Amino acid sequence: MKSAVGAILAVALAAASYAITLPSGAVYIDPLLYNVVGANYTKWRNSSIVGFNPTNTAPPFIQVFDPSFLDIIGPSATIRAIASNPGFDFAHEAPIYVPDLNVVVFSNTGGGALGYSGWYNNSAVSMINMTEVDAALASTTGNVNIQVQTLHLPDTVQMVNGGTGPYKGDLLFVTSGRALLPPSIVRVNPRPPYNATVLLDNFLGRQFNSFNDVKILPGTDIIFFTDPAYGWFNGFRPEPMLPSQVYRFDPSTGQVRVVADQFAQPNGIAFTPDGKNVYITDTGVFEGFLGANSTRPTTIYKFDVDPRTQSFTNRRVFAFSDSGAPDGIQLDTMGNVYSGCGDGIHVWNTEGTLIGKFYLNSTTPQLTFTKSGLVILKETAMYVINIQAHGMTLST
Repeated sequence: MKSAVGAILAVALAAASYAITLPSGAVYIDPLLYNVVGANYTKWRNSSIVGFNPTNTAPPFIQVFDPSFLDIIGPSATIRAIASNPGFDFAHEAPIYVPDLNVVVFSNTGGGALGYSGWYNNSAVSMINMTEVDAALASTTGNVNIQVQTLHLPDTVQMVNGGTGPYKGDLLFVTSGRALLPPSIVRVNPRPPYNATVLLDNFLGRQFNSFNDVKILPGTDIIFFTDPAYGWFNGFRPEPMLPSQVYRFDPSTGQVRVVADQFAQPNGIAFTPDGKNVYITDTGVFEGFLGANSTRPTTIYKFDVDPRTQSFTNRRVFAFSDSGAPDGIQLDTMGNVYSGCGDGIHVWNTEGTLIGKFYLNSTTPQLTFTKSGLVILKETAMYVINIQAHGMTLST
């Protein structure tokens, strides 16, 4: 009995001590307080679409599940909107931060009611100037709404869905393709006239399904990308003719090959800074016109990268998202893993323990690190969080 009382007191004291060190707008969620909720619990979550918010805190706010998250966010982290358009999913995919220009380039969603893209209409690629964002944020304590610029890219760029870089000074996009126009890997000049060079648009004469995300293996120029079936599920690509797989493409030799398979829908991809491991998100829970099936994967898998062949080996579960599904994925310099999920950005440590969330209470597909902080794409809005952690270098 004494030990039980002592444990309860310890938890209470621990929670109180964390509250003292929390930044304004952050809430500590002690897992020990929610391991058992009892049969009369009234807030059971029957869908992953609903986020876990036991404190009923108004979003946006920061959820701290482990005190180590405080080292990531720092003492003064805030979540502030920097752009908004409630009638258009303008900020959904492919964020690339270009340090030399201090801009973030991104695209809207392919398909969906507010995407205004589909079989007959291409998606839009836009850009926001972070220097303007910084100046506006410095002039107020609230949110701002910076005008984004739409980039007019060549017709060879259809349905941009993933991006990384800068890659040799250029934006590196993967496109989902549209209608009978093939998915492709494209290099785009980040400066006017935004000319584009297609690097790959077929697998030995066969069209891919619909490219989703892309990263460069650190220390190389070799491109790795995911190819799920979302173009078909969202109505802007024909029925798939290949499995949903992950590929390796070497631009210097033209060789392209599969490095991992057996996914429901492979989505985001991110390497560790040393290139020895890679993370792949599987968003099989969402299948477009087939609906959502909560028994399907919302999972991040971790692989070893074979030092000779660069195939992905030793597959194991790294983390399972409790809300939505892990879409885009990035790492900070400490190896922590960030992914856009159904209620915000989730952050796991290197062991796969959920240590915190940037809770927005809505789907946040993508994110990227900038000099100003962590920029989050929330479909009809964009946010920046001035956290203490820094992202790993993606420029090559």
